[in-house]
Amino acid sequence: MLIINIGCLVGADRERRSHLRGPAMKEIDTIADAWLRTDGELIADFGPMSRVPAPRENEEVVDAAGGWLFPSFCDSHTHIVYAGSREMEFIAKINGLSYEEIARQGGGILNSADLLHATSEEELYAQAMERVNEITAMGTGCVEIKSGYGLTTADELKMLRVIARIAGSTPMRVRATFLGAHAVGRAYKGRQSDYVTLVCDEMIPAVAAEGLADFVDVFCDEGFFTVEDTDRILTAAARYGLRPKIHANELAVSGGVQVGVAHGALSVDHLERIGREEIDLLSRNSTVATMLPGASFFLGMPYGPARQAIAEGAVVALASDYNPGSSPSGNMRMVMSLGCIKMKLTTAEALNATTLNGAYAMDCGRDYGSIAPGKVANFYITRQLPSLDFYPYAYATPVIRKVYLRGSEINT
Repeated sequence: MLIINIGCLVGADRERRSHLRGPAMKEIDTIADAWLRTDGELIADFGPMSRVPAPRENEEVVDAAGGWLFPSFCDSHTHIVYAGSREMEFIAKINGLSYEEIARQGGGILNSADLLHATSEEELYAQAMERVNEITAMGTGCVEIKSGYGLTTADELKMLRVIARIAGSTPMRVRATFLGAHAVGRAYKGRQSDYVTLVCDEMIPAVAAEGLADFVDVFCDEGFFTVEDTDRILTAAARYGLRPKIHANELAVSGGVQVGVAHGALSVDHLERIGREEIDLLSRNSTVATMLPGASFFLGMPYGPARQAIAEGAVVALASDYNPGSSPSGNMRMVMSLGCIKMKLTTAEALNATTLNGAYAMDCGRDYGSIAPGKVANFYITRQLPSLDFYPYAYATPVIRKVYLRGSEINT
């Protein structure tokens, strides 16, 4: 396929970089009045229209008519396999209850676990695919999906089988994360150590036996799992080749960043409550600092210190945290805009954080996240835009006209 008359090609990357860190995140290459060619599922080449190649025999030619071309968003933290919804908790928050108070009363994650247990695998898949189609239409082309609403071995496996089925049903790149340690299951109330043993000795071997997960996650935070619990789980998971991507420091300075980095975590996620010590540690390591401004927006929590982390040299990604309780949206353009509005990132920084660095936080940075020869042809075309800064500025204005995954247009 040859796409011509692109008003501006955003994210041009001849070096095929896997990620950017620190001040380099301010850089994003663009080509005005551009063309792009795909070869099957991959990007073949691109350049200015002044040097556009002649169409090949039987090559599809697409006229972008001045629309802008962006690399697909790479959303590295979601929980989009869940049953039903939790708008009753939304009202409880309006009436003054905090996220922690709802959890202590047996709501939150445990409510989703109850709903999921009562939902068939087929229905769970159908509900999740509606969300997959929704985020595809909004420009996401690479996504991580967690389990964590099962909290029993059977239900965690059910969730992961649904994620595997999604991966086989969509051209979007899907990465699966086992999150059995999302909360303590109801049957283990008051016996947290026994539940951790269940995760280590039964759940992880069962997940590994079916090859259902790429990563392992733990909710290492106040009121959930301790640093010691997390260390046990990550040590057990390492025996099966599951690399950590953990929840850390959403509710308190929990030690989650430190235990994650010590175990070579690909990313530590949330980070609403981190200080100088955590930022310094992340700036000296390859672990991605993944921040979730959608959760901060929805819950009224502090926003992660992305500005400071970038200034200190960390690899920063932004993700949606799409889930029924604390961030019921997978709109990565909104995430990008929140990065600019609330975290004071530049447009380039926010875009790199939601594309290339998001891909890197899923160990996909060599193949996704930028417009580079040899990378997978995941991108979308907008209508004509007055500037790059207009994109996060007019955050609710619909602009996407065409979505391409693996080099083929997707009917959205």
